[in-house]
Amino acid sequence: MEKLAGLGDFMHFEPAEELRAPVGGQNASLPGQATCPSFSPRSTRDPSPPRNGLPVYHAVMPGGKRIALLKTLLTSACERDCYYCPFRAGRDYRRITFKPEEMAQMFMRLYQGRAVQGLFLSSGIAGGGMRTQDRLIATAEILRSRLGFQGYLHLKLMPGAEYAQVERALQLADRVSVNLEAPNTRRLIRLAPQKAFLDELLQPLKWVEEIRRSQPARKGWNGRWPSTTTQFVVGGAGETDLELLDTIFRLYRDLRLARAYFSGFNPVEDTPLENLPAENPWREHRLYQASFLLHDYGFDLEELPFSAEGNLPLARDPKLAWAENNLSHSPVEINRADLHELMRIPGIGPKGARAILGARRKGRLHDLGELRAYGVQIGRAAPFVLLDGRRPAQQLAFHL
Repeated sequence: MEKLAGLGDFMHFEPAEELRAPVGGQNASLPGQATCPSFSPRSTRDPSPPRNGLPVYHAVMPGGKRIALLKTLLTSACERDCYYCPFRAGRDYRRITFKPEEMAQMFMRLYQGRAVQGLFLSSGIAGGGMRTQDRLIATAEILRSRLGFQGYLHLKLMPGAEYAQVERALQLADRVSVNLEAPNTRRLIRLAPQKAFLDELLQPLKWVEEIRRSQPARKGWNGRWPSTTTQFVVGGAGETDLELLDTIFRLYRDLRLARAYFSGFNPVEDTPLENLPAENPWREHRLYQASFLLHDYGFDLEELPFSAEGNLPLARDPKLAWAENNLSHSPVEINRADLHELMRIPGIGPKGARAILGARRKGRLHDLGELRAYGVQIGRAAPFVLLDGRRPAQQLAFHL
């Protein structure tokens, strides 16, 4: 347990399914204004608090269920010297290592004691990516085959993993992920010069999609193939938001990525980037919002409100910025709009849009109160909608 707690010191750098706590409270500063009037961004620097000193996080699963998720590593020893990473090879840091049997047994004790319900398992690279992947797979096999664990397992794919290892991971896990860290080769060199973007990082994600398309789902864990995610370090390599979101858009479209996670750069002592300033958490927040627009709301990359420098506005929700440019003078008629049009209105998400369509089958909608009953944030939606051809009489202030 002491070893596990020691590994938890830096697990917040590895965002996954956990719920993240607000940063800066309700008065987080934004460019051009003193405070933020509605809510503050969420950041991986301030995750949900570990339980009993262990890296256990309140997490949301792909289907929406909330569980207690143990996030940990098989080892914090690493032979790669990534410039931003607390586990880099050249850093003077006490290393902790678990054997697969030890990790599996310890997790099952926590699981049977109801301290945790799921496992996110990653690792430093020790002895090469293939050997490290073998140990991750061995841990998963012990949990599934010998110890009978049927719950949620998120397994990391290591740089340098082979096709057969990726295939085996898909047979054991509910979700697999690869940390791309940067949007392209040029930016990755500034963060992790010993890693190969195309051959080591992107290739396993391509293999996952190849397997999912070519083999029957019954071969996957519990009769379905795992979902895939990735993570980017934001602000450590001089990348623009456009570079990040262009890569993410292609991953969503071509490889059916379930989600992209962002970790705002935060300098770590005794790393080559220790003097680089921490990234503004609002940038991370805006990237999440834009990523959801691409994945869940039907937006194209070209529709996002990038500046001439290729970045999103920090002071504006990108959906709101798009609506101000496109809907202010041509508001959407709620009683005629299709699902795609409804989801483009600020304050209306997929669930609210479907509720509106269902309500319209029973009759027309006439006022904002009716929209509120279907989960619409009317303060955000009101400036951009029509009800029976008229702008709503009540126009509440919309928020960031």
